[in-house]
Amino acid sequence: MTTATDVNQPTAQPAAPGGRRMSLPVLLLVIAGALALTSIVRIITGADGITNVSQMSTALELAVPIGLAGLGGLWAERSGVVNIGLEGMMILGTWFGAWAGYQWGPWTGVVIGIIGGALGGLLHAIITVTFNVNHIVSGVAINILALGITRYLSPIAFVGHQGGSAKQSPPVDSLGQFTVPGLSDWLTTLNNKGWFFISDIAGLLGGLVTDVSWLTLIAVALIPGTWWVLWRTSFGLRLRSCGENPIASESLGVNVYKYKYIAVIISGGLAGLGGVFLSLVANPFYLEGQTAGRGYIGLAAMIFGNWMPGGLALGAGLFGYTDSLNLRGGSENVHALLLLGAILLAIGAIWLAVKKKYVSAVITLVVGVLVFLWYATTNEVPTQIVSATPYVITLLVLSLSAQRLRMPKADGLPYRKGQGK
Repeated sequence: MTTATDVNQPTAQPAAPGGRRMSLPVLLLVIAGALALTSIVRIITGADGITNVSQMSTALELAVPIGLAGLGGLWAERSGVVNIGLEGMMILGTWFGAWAGYQWGPWTGVVIGIIGGALGGLLHAIITVTFNVNHIVSGVAINILALGITRYLSPIAFVGHQGGSAKQSPPVDSLGQFTVPGLSDWLTTLNNKGWFFISDIAGLLGGLVTDVSWLTLIAVALIPGTWWVLWRTSFGLRLRSCGENPIASESLGVNVYKYKYIAVIISGGLAGLGGVFLSLVANPFYLEGQTAGRGYIGLAAMIFGNWMPGGLALGAGLFGYTDSLNLRGGSENVHALLLLGAILLAIGAIWLAVKKKYVSAVITLVVGVLVFLWYATTNEVPTQIVSATPYVITLLVLSLSAQRLRMPKADGLPYRKGQGK
């Protein structure tokens, strides 16, 4: 018999219907295998830039705002609220973070930027939870509203100040960076050796300890922090129960409205922090259009990660890495990765054949052959394709991973207090 106290204690979660949850050892083995394949491609093509320290450092910086936006989406959707408004909440974070940072210092900007995003989350919660408006409609409205608010406020706040304009804030002081002395130099030297696998691991680790912002450390810590809160505390269990079966949760004494509000406000604050990162770390000023769709890519990273923090981090890292190719020797590196893509497609075709999905296997193999022919018959790829790579990867990853995804059962569904009575 289920009692009201059951919901207050953390319990083991069943495996998703779409398949078993990947264990940590298997996940590490997959990452090692992908890195080994990348190393082989690097040696064959001579594109050393795909795994050097600078590339990985840039990828980490680009992955952080995407990861924070995705983390915000995870909090909201685990409570049953779809948050398409992440882009708008990021915009609010960029503007308020830069405005307050210019006025009172960068760390004050961080706090005010988080509050700006949280206010967007609060508005989304009022519209969707209290008034039961369609979540997609509300999110799109918040994106449009945030853009309009910042366009209105920018001329008032920034025009007339040195370095400011109607579309840009004055420069903001840096939050500061750190490099682990000794370790960074040693990993860079090891990476420059060009050895198989070892140099690639050194490049990956070197990017994590070279020119790292303090805000990056906070963002990285939020990944395991979110996992612990949502999966190892009674608070997290109650919050997730609202996204799975709010009627049953209410019958066990959970205040569903309260937990949805908390989750969506936290969601907005995390998206706002992602915006702060863009306007205080990636660039030391606010610039109109600065988010460039990262809120949507963060949502894609969350879906790719199957609504789990670890998978989300991998997705954000993947999208951040592909985005970094556009900034550092993009054409040569993207051309080299065509060979990697062909190899991965061939492996995927073999796997599908083993699973006796012969039609899918043939289609995957044909696509892999076409990609290989593209690589073999060209020396570079057009710059337009390099620029579009992050968005193409987003679509490909979501389409290939769609069958194993399992969203919270009540995600996006309308809920009224007492409807189960």
